[in-house]
Amino acid sequence: MHLGQFLRFTSRRVLLSAVDAIVTNPVIRWTWTGPGNEEIMGTLPEFRPTDRETVLEMMQGRYLLSSRLIDTQGDSPFSIEAHHADWVDELNSFAWLRHFRDARTEEERRFARVLTLDWIDRGGRFNRTNWQLSLTARRILNWLRHYSILMEGADPGEAQRINRSLATQISSLKLRGPLALEPVDALLVAIALLGVAVCADRPESEVLGRIRAVQRLLDQQIDDDGLHRSRSARTQVKLLVELTTVRQVLLRHYESFAVELTELTELMQRALDAISLGTGEPGYFNGTGQMAHDILVAVQAQSASRARASCVVGGYGRLITGRSIVVADSGLVPEAEFAGLAHAGALAFEFSHGRDLVVCNCGPAPTGYDDPLLFRQGIAHSAPTINALSSAHLVAHGPMAGRLTQMGAANTVEARTDEDMLVLRAHGYTDKFHVVLQRSLTLLAEGKTLVGQDRFLPQRNRISGSAAIRFHLAHQTEVQVGDEIVRMRLASGAIWTFLWEGASMHIEDSVRHSAYFGLHRTRQIVLEAPVAAAGEISWIFTLEEA
Repeated sequence: MHLGQFLRFTSRRVLLSAVDAIVTNPVIRWTWTGPGNEEIMGTLPEFRPTDRETVLEMMQGRYLLSSRLIDTQGDSPFSIEAHHADWVDELNSFAWLRHFRDARTEEERRFARVLTLDWIDRGGRFNRTNWQLSLTARRILNWLRHYSILMEGADPGEAQRINRSLATQISSLKLRGPLALEPVDALLVAIALLGVAVCADRPESEVLGRIRAVQRLLDQQIDDDGLHRSRSARTQVKLLVELTTVRQVLLRHYESFAVELTELTELMQRALDAISLGTGEPGYFNGTGQMAHDILVAVQAQSASRARASCVVGGYGRLITGRSIVVADSGLVPEAEFAGLAHAGALAFEFSHGRDLVVCNCGPAPTGYDDPLLFRQGIAHSAPTINALSSAHLVAHGPMAGRLTQMGAANTVEARTDEDMLVLRAHGYTDKFHVVLQRSLTLLAEGKTLVGQDRFLPQRNRISGSAAIRFHLAHQTEVQVGDEIVRMRLASGAIWTFLWEGASMHIEDSVRHSAYFGLHRTRQIVLEAPVAAAGEISWIFTLEEA
């Protein structure tokens, strides 16, 4: 990052943080309080699946949120100290309200309302955790989706408390939305305020203003391929959930914008599919790990758009041949404001055959892990590195802490569809080790063979360093090492072989993060060679057929 860009980035954040501190000061905050008579004329549609068993479990004090079950022993979930950030986020976003849509008894509906009133009592006053912009925006959208659940059976006092809290949260978004530090937060705020304008039957001029605000932010944040500029599939899914809801409600009264939004969400769906594997999940790149399967399927079901051919999308390359899919990351570094989740995973790939995952990445660190940046380094990816260093820099301290920054020229990816090949180049090692890394990936034999070539292209006479190429294997893969061959038995029983030349090989332990089970212990194949002697390292995965 150039000095000018750094100064603009940091000064903007300092200024916005200072202004946000002012508007959230208790002296100012009283002005947020709503009158409690906000008239909600309609609700937002809900397309996510429901599960009545979840309702029954919650009424017993067991809360399965973000794939993690916590038993509160009958206490309010808002009263306990939970250490799982994703669980706390889903609880406070009220995404679980959808499960009460099919409530069969008054007791079940009352339980949802009592939980909401309990949150108002405990979390209804501003604090920076429960009132994060993204979280508040999603909570408002979920209340609007299921407003009838909250109101049905409520006495006048309860209805007024809920409406007053809703109005206060809306006021907070109007004040704080323009002060968002993260682009995706600003977009979610704009979507929430558009939802409010539609549901509260605001004047057409206000609705059109909210529509234009959403359009402007989408133009800034979604690239020409339909991928969010963070390059994170997790962010892509989060946005598609909210945009799909808004698109459905706008079809009734603002068809021209709904059509335009439909075209954009179709493009976003294709981009999401382009970075997904045969397992149905997006690859573990740039902050993306395991996501709730029911939500993912529900999002994908909103569109028939699929990336059915090899392509390049947002710095990713995709190969598809037969039953095999390869998704590879060039390591393109987003602009600083979008780089908070980015991984230093240049030339990393994931490989699936049918529903089997063969080669993968470790994924993001579990919540509360001591060194979360470790899982964002090159060594946590199926990629080449030199001296165990990444080809991009993850900032540990200061105003840029947690951001990925570019080293060297921008990385590239090219899809040679006539050859079923991807060619990726990473320039982050040029200054330190005087080489450019080039990885070629080719699918052969109807996808039953994956051939890789990793080349170290000298940029000066003197090159240095020790290269390591890692292949993190899927969970429950059994590894057997023979003479110049590695045989891998997958959990499905399928057997793949691995051959290589130009390097020495050994097997190491690895991990892969699962939202359901935490860190899975796995294995990885590691090829090593001095950069000066390597030149080119070749390797091949082949499916053994009975």
